[in-house]
Amino acid sequence: MLNVLIVEDEVYVRKGIVLTVDWAKLGCAVVGEATNGEEGLEAAKRLKPDLIVTDIKMPKMDGLTMVRLLREAGVESAVVILTAYSDFSYAQQALRLGAADYLLKPFHDGDLERVVENILSRNTSKAEDIQDRLPALQAKSSDKSKYIGEAIDYIAEHYNNPDLTIGMIAESLHISEGHLSHVFRRETGYTLVEYLTQYRIRAATRLLTDVRMKIYEVAQSVGFHDIAYFSGTFRKLMGQTPSDYQNAR
Repeated sequence: MLNVLIVEDEVYVRKGIVLTVDWAKLGCAVVGEATNGEEGLEAAKRLKPDLIVTDIKMPKMDGLTMVRLLREAGVESAVVILTAYSDFSYAQQALRLGAADYLLKPFHDGDLERVVENILSRNTSKAEDIQDRLPALQAKSSDKSKYIGEAIDYIAEHYNNPDLTIGMIAESLHISEGHLSHVFRRETGYTLVEYLTQYRIRAATRLLTDVRMKIYEVAQSVGFHDIAYFSGTFRKLMGQTPSDYQNAR
């Protein structure tokens, strides 16, 4: 179940979004409401919603400023921007801030639902792509240079060490960190950090199939000190929180 925050100063519009959209059918639940950007900013930091639906023009703080401050604070919720202003510059600003979509008010029945469904579909495709690409890279490692194969093997053996660094991997191969990073990126299309992160998240998905494991136990088992950072990284790559992923198994 994905958590949704609605930020809208017009009470009838806000209540209409909350009450008329069949959120449960979409696999979502509205966990909070806010009447302006300031309230929305605080609510989003507190609730860490998967999706934020927000107006642009609001008192105290507009929606674009709110989203910008949330991104700076590391909140990566998907965002749908609502506005009655048809100036495309608003849409451009929203997209630059990473908004998932943009709806012009008044929107029609079903429009918001279709936007949410598209976001969920994109997240699912992204998650499947992550799942598909990592084993493919591992399978082809024998075709890469000696250093790439050895780096991948080292990560497979030590990924659960939360203090693992690129320098440690390079030292084990007796080459410089800079050279290893350059060769790895050139031959695989990943940075070493990207690969290590994806490897850890892939390992986490396997552990999460055991519903007896706590989220913090999974995080620690795959090399994350900080459970909040683990959860944010998992959601960014897999399109859902570790809890939602585990509950869906």
